Amino acid sequence: MSKTIIGIDPGKSGGIAVCLNGIILDFKKYPKTLGEIVDTVKEIDNNWSEWAKPLAYIEQVHAFPTDARSAAFKFGTNYGLWQGVLLGLQIEYKTVAPQVWMKPLGLPKDKKERKNKIKALAQNIIDKQKVPTKVARYNGRKVTLNTSDAIMIAMYGYLKEKEEDNAS
Repeated sequence: MSKTIIGIDPGKSGGIAVCLNGIILDFKKYPKTLGEIVDTVKEIDNNWSEWAKPLAYIEQVHAFPTDARSAAFKFGTNYGLWQGVLLGLQIEYKTVAPQVWMKPLGLPKDKKERKNKIKALAQNIIDKQKVPTKVARYNGRKVTLNTSDAIMIAMYGYLKEKEEDNAS
């Protein structure tokens, strides 16, 4: 069964990625406006839903006690925007805690080291895919710190769905 998975890192420095049957077909950094978020998700739904209605995996984020109140509010607002857009477009989504999708990767505790390792892993996935230019919409773009988590969340979602399909 074909699976179109959308991976979303909802932070302002996050991104969105599309995975079809284990292949990353597109990734972008966080859209600048609510309208761009809607357009991005609509585009994904229109482009990839002929294989299967997309299923989104969105990182379940929360504020930390050390975050400023305004930063925490913005963080929560972004998370809610993504959820609202997905619901409005009738795209099912599942939330996944960062610790859950990161655990199998054996990442370092230091945040900077961890982020760089995730970026390297995501770039390795993209480099090994060798997807034809006609299919992949990201050609010429490199994985960045903005897009790497979304790529890895999309891959996590794909593997999780595949695991659940095999179990049933």
